[in-house]
Amino acid sequence: MAERSTAAVDVADNSGDEPLAAKADEATTDGTAEAQDTTGTKPQDTDGERIGSEATLPTPDLHSGHKLARRYRLEECVTRLDGFSSWRAVDEKLRRAVGVHLLPADHPRARSVLAAARSSALLGDPRFVQVLDAVEEDDLVYVVHEWLPDATELTSLLASGPMDAHDAYQLVSQVSQAMAAAHREGLAHLRLTPGAVLRSSTGQYRIRGLAVNAALRGITSDGPQRADTEAIGALLYAALTQRWPYENDAYGLTGLPKGVGLIAPDQVRAGVHRGLAELAMRALVNDGATASRQEQPCTTPDELAKAVAAMPRIRPPEPAFTAPPEYQRTTYQQGSYGRPPTGPVAAQPTIAIPPAPLQSRTGKALKWAVSALLIAALGLGSWQLAETLLDHRSKGSDPGESTQTTPENGDNKPRQPTEPLHIAGATEFMPGGSGIQPDQVSNSVDGNASTAWITPRYVGYANFGNYPNRRDGSGIVVDLGSVQDVAGVTVKMYRSGQKAEVLAADPSASASSSLSDFPQRLTELATAGSELKETFSKPVRTRYVLIHLTELPSDGTGGYRGGISEISVLK
Repeated sequence: MAERSTAAVDVADNSGDEPLAAKADEATTDGTAEAQDTTGTKPQDTDGERIGSEATLPTPDLHSGHKLARRYRLEECVTRLDGFSSWRAVDEKLRRAVGVHLLPADHPRARSVLAAARSSALLGDPRFVQVLDAVEEDDLVYVVHEWLPDATELTSLLASGPMDAHDAYQLVSQVSQAMAAAHREGLAHLRLTPGAVLRSSTGQYRIRGLAVNAALRGITSDGPQRADTEAIGALLYAALTQRWPYENDAYGLTGLPKGVGLIAPDQVRAGVHRGLAELAMRALVNDGATASRQEQPCTTPDELAKAVAAMPRIRPPEPAFTAPPEYQRTTYQQGSYGRPPTGPVAAQPTIAIPPAPLQSRTGKALKWAVSALLIAALGLGSWQLAETLLDHRSKGSDPGESTQTTPENGDNKPRQPTEPLHIAGATEFMPGGSGIQPDQVSNSVDGNASTAWITPRYVGYANFGNYPNRRDGSGIVVDLGSVQDVAGVTVKMYRSGQKAEVLAADPSASASSSLSDFPQRLTELATAGSELKETFSKPVRTRYVLIHLTELPSDGTGGYRGGISEISVLK
C-alpha cells in the first residue's frame, strides 16, 4: 500500500476544516528551483531561493520592531512568500536570537503549520533545529524556532567548491541517520534542500524546517520516505560534484547538461570517491540498479544510513605541515647591529684567552690545602661512623633488648596495580528516550583517546540546553558482560569543566535505562578536569557502570558542549 504523508501528523480542527493535502508544483518536488525574481531586489527564502512573483495571498503587515507575546521582537524579514513571512527575531526574555514564521490565522495552511510545528517539537532530537513555540493569537499564527548564528548553510559551503570525501561522508551519514530517526516517529521533511542543512563550527550537521517548511508551502507526498531519501542523495551528489543532479539550475548550483539524464558523479568530476558516488546513485535512482553496480536502491533514510554504515570509514585528510624557515642569524648576532656595513669589513681584533683558573702558584697551594682538609674530614667521619656501628651492635647483642617490627594488622602489603576490565559494550544513557550522538559511543571505549563521544552545542543553558528530555543529563553506560569486581575507573574527558559522577547498577540488574537503575554511587557529583580518576577502597560488584554528565562547560561563545574521550574500568 502506498504511504502518504503531509510532513506531520494531521490534527483535526474543531471548525470542521479538513487537513490540507494540496500537491506542490512539480518544480519543487523534483528538486529544481522555484521561479526566481529577475530584479534581484526581493528578500531571499530561508532555503536560499529567490522569492518569486507567484505569491498571491496577502502576508501579515508587520514591521521590524513589532513584538509578539510581549517577548519576541522582530528584527529582519528573510522571507515573504505565498501569504507567510519568516523573520529573524530576538527573544527578549532569554536574550537570544530566534527565528519566527508568521501567517494569518485564516490562512488555508495555518492549521497544518501548527500541527507540523507541534509534532516537530515533540521529537526533541538535537540533530534538528528545535521548534520552541507554536502559538495562535491576535489573528496570527507564528512558529518560533532556534537561530544558529555560528552555523553555515550547505548552500554557502558548496558555493566555495565541492567537498572532500571525508566531509561528504559526514554529511550523508549524519543527515541520513537524523532523517531515519524522524521517520521512525512519523515525521517527514519533504523540503530537504541545501538551505535546510546547516553545519556548525564543530562539524555537526543540523536540519531545520522538519515538517514545518513543507507545511508552510503545502507540500505533500505519497511516498515521504522515498522523497526524503532522494533529497539526501541530491545533497550528496551536489557535495561531491558542485552540480545539482537535475537539468535546471538551483540553489546556486549548475544543473546537469540537457538531455543526458542522471549521470554518475565520477563522470561529472574526476577524483570523486567511488563508494560515495555509488551511494548517491543508489539514493537517486530508485527505479532499479545503478549504472555502476548491481546494488539495490535505497528507498528509505534508514536503508541509506545502513548503507553508509556498511562502507569503510573515511578518515579525515592528514594535516599538511609546512617546514619551518631556515634559521638565519640576525645582524646583531653577526656583530653589525642596525644596517649592514657598506664599506670593507675591518679585521676583528684577536682577544687573548685568559689562563685557566688556579694555575698560578697561589692557586696550586690553595688546591693542596683544600684537598688536605677534605681527606681529614673524610677520615674523621669514617671513624665516627665505625664507632656508632660498633656501639649499636653491642647493644643489639643483649637478648632482652632485641626487637622485631611487625605490621599492626598483618595486611599492610602494597596495593597491587589495577588492570582494565574487558568492556563488552557501551550505550548512550538516554533517560529521556532519545539519544544525542549514539553513533559515536564506540569512540569512548575504543582505546584511542584521540576519538570521543561529543555532544552537540547547546545554547543558553549548561544543563544540555534545559531541554525537557535532558533533565537527567546524559552519558555513557559501560557493559562489562557479566558481574565483576570493580576497583576503580579512569575517564578521560573531551573537555575540562564538565559536571560528572560515576554510578553503578545492582549486581542483579539485567538492563539499565534510568537513574534509579544505578543506586551505587562510586564518585560524588562534581566538576571534573581533563580526567576523572578514582580508586575504591573496597571493590564494587556490578555489571553496568554509568559515566553520568549533568552539566557541560562553556565554549566561550554562549554555547555549551562536552563529551567523553575514553573510559577504563579497573579491577
